[in-house]
Amino acid sequence: MSTLHPIIAVTGSSGAGTSSVSRTFQQIFRREKVDAAFVEGDAFHRFDRTEMAERMAAEAASGNHRFSHFGPAANLFEELEALFRDYSAGGGGRMRKYLHDEAEGAPYGQPPGTFTPWEDLPADTDLLFYEGLHGGIVTDGANVAQYPNLLIGVVPVINLEWIQKIQRDKETRGYSTEAVTDTILRRMPDYVNYICPQFTRTDINIQRVPVVDTSNPFVARYIPTVDES
Repeated sequence: MSTLHPIIAVTGSSGAGTSSVSRTFQQIFRREKVDAAFVEGDAFHRFDRTEMAERMAAEAASGNHRFSHFGPAANLFEELEALFRDYSAGGGGRMRKYLHDEAEGAPYGQPPGTFTPWEDLPADTDLLFYEGLHGGIVTDGANVAQYPNLLIGVVPVINLEWIQKIQRDKETRGYSTEAVTDTILRRMPDYVNYICPQFTRTDINIQRVPVVDTSNPFVARYIPTVDES
């Protein structure tokens, strides 16, 4: 943890609302003229989209139906820790971007679901801002949670989280409800073992609570609005 090179990390599961929190911080930084280095957790996945599909198929064929983006086998936790450590020490580090869709890939001339090359962080930034799944992760091989000056958890209200993930993946990634449901089920052990424990290490937790019916996320037709959750 560094006062000269501070780190803010927002961590939470897919669909929990970390992106909304990130947008709020972006507005604050812009208003206060804070020059932040932004890092997305997806950049520290181990496999690109094609490789991940192939690896999941291979794991399933061998009897492992729990392989997911939530666990250590599919992520570069040591590299994420190295980024946080290097930034805390001197304001530097290496990062890349994960290109989610064609719009993100177009400036790089790359297809969606791929990574950009590793590159150095911009020089002389005021802070590092991380948003992703593992800002507070601790495993036998990595301790990312020790570095953020402010660690914010966007904690589960699980039915709402699932509604948001299902609707987002259907609308923006073309997945079926069945495909997203399979992903949710496959991720559950890693969700319990690696996502939820992070919320005991945070400085503050934010929980989005619905005030409308979210009893069956698998038949919901829309994501509750800001006024409804």
